[in-house]
Amino acid sequence: MGKGEKTLKVFVRPVRLMTVIAASLVIWMVMLALGSTTALAVGYDNRPSTENPLGLQVKSAILIEAESGQVLYDVNSGEPLPPASMTKLMTEYIVLKEIKDGRLNWDQTISVSAEAADTLPEESQIFLAQGDTHTVRDLYIAMAVGSANDATRALATQIAGTEQAFIDKMNETADELGLESAVFASATGFEDTTVISASDLVKLARLILTEYPEFLDYSKMQDYKFRERDAKPMVNFNWMLGTNTNKSGFKDLAYEGVDGMKTGFVNSAGYNFTGTVKKGDLRFISVVMDTSSMHTRFYETAKLYDYGFNTFEKKTVLAPKTVVETVQSVKIKKGKKKTVPVVTQNDITFMVKKGVEPKIEVVKSQVKTEDELVAPIAVGTVVGTVTYNYTDAETNQTLEHTVNLITTEEAEKAGWFRLMFRAIGDFFAGLFNGIVNLF
Repeated sequence: MGKGEKTLKVFVRPVRLMTVIAASLVIWMVMLALGSTTALAVGYDNRPSTENPLGLQVKSAILIEAESGQVLYDVNSGEPLPPASMTKLMTEYIVLKEIKDGRLNWDQTISVSAEAADTLPEESQIFLAQGDTHTVRDLYIAMAVGSANDATRALATQIAGTEQAFIDKMNETADELGLESAVFASATGFEDTTVISASDLVKLARLILTEYPEFLDYSKMQDYKFRERDAKPMVNFNWMLGTNTNKSGFKDLAYEGVDGMKTGFVNSAGYNFTGTVKKGDLRFISVVMDTSSMHTRFYETAKLYDYGFNTFEKKTVLAPKTVVETVQSVKIKKGKKKTVPVVTQNDITFMVKKGVEPKIEVVKSQVKTEDELVAPIAVGTVVGTVTYNYTDAETNQTLEHTVNLITTEEAEKAGWFRLMFRAIGDFFAGLFNGIVNLF
């Protein structure tokens, strides 16, 4: 009995062990499979994302500080990709320029062209009919808020006559702005033959905010009723707007300070978003390209903003009116004094990691010649420049900043008597040096 009991134990334990091992393998494989779906970031239609330290599920992304343009985070930002409706940022830029140059005005009425009315059912639109009349402002809002392709074409054809002529204008403008990766094939981005890199998109976005800050008056609108007869207003596709905390469906996506800019989607592009956010005196601009869903593009953007606000701070590394050790004064002609002291005109401010004391160095200075600086010279006259470099110790990114050098006191013109004796002195000094050089 005891022996049999002992034999039974020897027989049963391996079976239980194998069962446990098998069960463990199954659990491990399930966990591995689940883990892989979260670990392997993917974009739309399971396209692979680009690996990056923040784990963003994007093909491409970039975050910059708006005032300086300093890049704070970069994921494959140089690759040209389809931007989808983010293409409209260029259309919006051109419309704003046309208004600034007096060729359009906000209250001008436009008759919708046949080309604009011929918009496919699957496109985002405000359902314009040929011959409808609307103001530039209303059409611009439909483009900026509702991403309406028909409104976009109506503006494009008004400006250039046909969409193709406007596309040519878009590409010419891209060349003028230095957007080297941009190839525009439509005014709307509905076609996937338009491509542009995230770095060029963020550059375009920064130009819009710098040159036309009124853009934000439209991009931050939560909704807009285009026609009185419309049953509902169009709702801004930018669900991340900071004001959306008061909208039940968007509360989880709203991010304090977000007030622009443009979303986009086509199958080949995935879900894209060019955004901007401001807190205090700090504004960021971001781009994410080829995310997997409408919500994901905002989640990934929020990660960028959290990283920016939590990691960086603005730090003035050079105060205005600073004396530059290597260029403390400049030589002038016909002044009571032969030199005039100079200082930097403005401050130099960089975004730096919190807690890090940045070090900068003078790498170049350039001042005007004596022949260009003839007294009298007023206080605050720009007489040259000085260039500083800052190198981020963590990323090795080198940033360059140039400031003007200005005079700190008035350089009065010397009288003729002083100038005469100075000329005589210079003559004999030159003569003496010439004789010395003979030997």
